[in-house]
Amino acid sequence: MPLALLALAVAAFGIGTTEFVIMGLLPDVARDLAVSIPHAGLLITGYALGVVFGAPILAIGTANMPRKATLLGMTLMFILGNVLCALAPNYATLMAARVVTALCHGAFFGIGSVVAAGLVAPNKRAQAIAMMFTGLTLANVLGVPLGTALGQYAGWRSTFWAVSVIGIIAALAQWLWLPKHIAMDKANLASEFKVLGKANVLLALGMSVLASTSLFSVFTYIAPILQDITGVSPHGVTVMLLLFGVGLTAGSMLGGRLADSRLLPSLVGVALAGVVVLAAFSQTSRSVVPAAITLVLWGIFAFALCPILQLLIIDQAHEAPNLGSTLNQSAFNLGNAAGAWIGGLVVASGADLADLPWTGALVGVLTVLTALLFIYLQRRRATAVNVSD
Repeated sequence: MPLALLALAVAAFGIGTTEFVIMGLLPDVARDLAVSIPHAGLLITGYALGVVFGAPILAIGTANMPRKATLLGMTLMFILGNVLCALAPNYATLMAARVVTALCHGAFFGIGSVVAAGLVAPNKRAQAIAMMFTGLTLANVLGVPLGTALGQYAGWRSTFWAVSVIGIIAALAQWLWLPKHIAMDKANLASEFKVLGKANVLLALGMSVLASTSLFSVFTYIAPILQDITGVSPHGVTVMLLLFGVGLTAGSMLGGRLADSRLLPSLVGVALAGVVVLAAFSQTSRSVVPAAITLVLWGIFAFALCPILQLLIIDQAHEAPNLGSTLNQSAFNLGNAAGAWIGGLVVASGADLADLPWTGALVGVLTVLTALLFIYLQRRRATAVNVSD
């Protein structure tokens, strides 16, 4: 089903662009709306919290609706939210519009991941999820740099108009290419909620929160870091974001292959590599070429975790895959909000922007430790089962 996966990837491209492009436009938005950089950073936090709370509500509310109609409805909500962003006359209205846009985000990725995994053979599930998430990574390769450049040239509102057009294209692609009848199990709300009581599910969600917190505690403020520490011009920021996006794309595909072969060892290895790269960025951010190389590597390891964690939660929450997969998006965006908030606290405290990557590295260590605890509990559970048999 290559065209069906492509339709999901196009939608993921639009959603990823609208989520991440605000980071490249943060100084422009802050200046235009007369707010501080940390205050403008709350637009990222607000979006993330919209995903956190909106995703499970929409997932449960649409649990027994046809998958194609559900995904199309969420795409239409996405278009509406971006139009409202483009028209927002002040900070409060922009915040509200960002939240509207965010409501469909988590549920779309959660349900879309389950749909993508169901369109291919069992041993290709993670690669199908990675193909969908390629739209998200290409948003960082193309959408964010081009959206940033457009916003700097024609005003940040023009970027949201462009993203609205991408949403329309995504809706048409889904209408044309998604199968009319997509297999789905009848949802039972009791079993859907019961999955939240499983320790392995909670640990998997916790890893998504921590991995995302590590990423966004630094990436939220990547434009000020590159301009003030690295000495890159505003247009140079676009090029650096493009390089970061190249790393994200490579990482997403790498993560898909690793998850289909050795899921848990890959989880630990990739998370640990991300810690090392972030620690290095505290030093390499002071020079253009080393910073560029580090951004590519950081992108690879940061997004290699996405299909790994997405497949992990689908497997662990197999009784309620749609809710579990959607909650993973909530967890990711909870980390997004926490990361933006923690990074803002560090910046507001007067710390050097060059030291911000250490914050991300420390949170990354917690991700690794949680992964090791998960593996330990899995092995202990398997041993107990073998003994009882």
